[in-house]
Amino acid sequence: MAQPDAAEPDAAAPDAAAPDVLDLWDRSVRDHAARPALVTPHRELSYRDADRLTDGWAAGLAARGAGPGKLVGLAFGDPARTVLGMLAALKAGAGFTVLDDRLPPAARAALVDRTAAAVWLGDGGHAPQGAYAPAGPDTAAGAAAPAAARPARTAGGSDVAYVLFTSGSTGRPKGTVVGRDALRRFASAVAERLGLTPHDRWLQVASLGFDVVIEEVFPAFAAGAAVVCREDTRALDAEELHAALDRTRTTMVELSTQYWLEYARWLTAHGTATPAALRTVVVGGERMDPRPYRAWQARQPAALAHVYGLTECTVSSTFYTGLLPSDAEEVPLGTPLRDVEISIRRGGRPVPDGETGEIHIGGPLLARGFLDDEAATARRFVADPYAAEPGARLYVTGDLGRIDADGQLVFLGRVDDQVKIRGHRLEPARVERALCELPGVDQAVVFPDPASGTALWAFTVPTDPAAAPLPGEAVRLTGGDRDALVAPLEAQLPDWAVPRVLHRVAVLPKNAHGKVDKRLLSAWAAAARAGRPAGAPVPDPAAAPSREPVEPPDPVLALFREVLGVPALGPDDNFFDHGGQSLLAMRLLARLRESDPAAAGLRASALFASPTPRLLAGALAERRASRR
Repeated sequence: MAQPDAAEPDAAAPDAAAPDVLDLWDRSVRDHAARPALVTPHRELSYRDADRLTDGWAAGLAARGAGPGKLVGLAFGDPARTVLGMLAALKAGAGFTVLDDRLPPAARAALVDRTAAAVWLGDGGHAPQGAYAPAGPDTAAGAAAPAAARPARTAGGSDVAYVLFTSGSTGRPKGTVVGRDALRRFASAVAERLGLTPHDRWLQVASLGFDVVIEEVFPAFAAGAAVVCREDTRALDAEELHAALDRTRTTMVELSTQYWLEYARWLTAHGTATPAALRTVVVGGERMDPRPYRAWQARQPAALAHVYGLTECTVSSTFYTGLLPSDAEEVPLGTPLRDVEISIRRGGRPVPDGETGEIHIGGPLLARGFLDDEAATARRFVADPYAAEPGARLYVTGDLGRIDADGQLVFLGRVDDQVKIRGHRLEPARVERALCELPGVDQAVVFPDPASGTALWAFTVPTDPAAAPLPGEAVRLTGGDRDALVAPLEAQLPDWAVPRVLHRVAVLPKNAHGKVDKRLLSAWAAAARAGRPAGAPVPDPAAAPSREPVEPPDPVLALFREVLGVPALGPDDNFFDHGGQSLLAMRLLARLRESDPAAAGLRASALFASPTPRLLAGALAERRASRR
């Protein structure tokens, strides 16, 4: 796929009478002018006011060269202005791309170069040089700005609406180019499936560079509903999420599978229910365990919508909103949205319902392809030889599935090694290659933590055999050895793609199929964690000699051990060296707030400044002293 401004082979001049994604917005402005479109921590912006403000932004963008086939880059530090920038870019006839503030500087710079945006909007710390920030909704200048005429419509349905990036197997993130007509159809179909009305309020919680933000924003605008925005882009822990849902009277929210599990766990621990106004929680991104799903449906008033989709197919393609049967072994992915076609195929041929095959997605919601990657576009977006419509395409997902007796799509795994980490797709080969490029590393394998699936483990074989442990043993890397591998990865990969637990082994063992035996590697790691040789029997606690009673561990240390699942963790061991990541940090801080008033108001980011039990206990002591 070439740059977004490349003409399609059959491109024609845009038809001013043809439907456009902005028609959905204009209808909401016309029918619900006084209702809130955007709710910020400081004010509610009506559809009328948001329309006037973004008309002005669009005029400024057009004057700077934005238009059909061009991109407007967005690099704001707050969600509200990012959402307004999306609207303004579309009004200028351009598409938009969002620069994720969580990316390391080198990765951000590479994406800025690749997108070749005509204009950059933003004033966040991650904004590229030359970006500018028009007057926003919370400024006097923005509120009093005179109305400006929206640029004349010149974009067609096949013109780019947005480009968002996902992990790539080659080590280079893939930019997915989605057209305006696909976005229009998607927004309308989701609003229809979820029954959105002007009385709904959708809390925006996804990372601004993640495609879920599209699902949080455009279906709401299509229905005349309000998008509720946070103050900034920092992740909310479960307690903060609950408070925000309640305070803002949110009716809709979308959470990744692991994030939802954290929230469900918090609700259960506190014996409380979802806020009264919350009617639906949309959940997706990873394979769902039916047990917590059934437990939620039995206890919580807010309904669940389990979704499945990919960036290349305009976010979610299927929705499951039913009551999960007591004997269900999988949570279905649901049935397709309007304008989405789902088929199960083997060797490119459709198979009957009930049989397993690869999930293929077709219909007009497919993306145009990948930015500057014709080979990947041709490989994943293929012609459908069985379609009645000439030129129909399919997206080959790489996911295994089947259609059950009720017509529901069921997910059964992957045909390749791609994994999901906290809702993000990742090709482990990308991380393995980066590790093998580092000095002293000969081989590497990367896979999710078998216990939680929320963090990556890495096992490396050193180039120097003298540095390798004994065969059958795994040595946990700490301190300088670990930093030598992690620091270079942090400079080029997003946080969720960096392995947090690293081991050194003499060899990567193979199973009977000739593949790396990840189960055996996990066993070696478990033996190392327990402090016994691999293959040695687990000691019987009842047979252990009696010892003098020991003092109970410090409460902070005890919580570190519990959350990380490392009983032998010491007071000076680093949270992140032992598999800690953002979701576990949220859980740790939530547990601390339950037992220690000094932890009130602490965010998960506090662990970056105080990553060991001793340091965090010291920080809590300082907070207690300052309050006396």
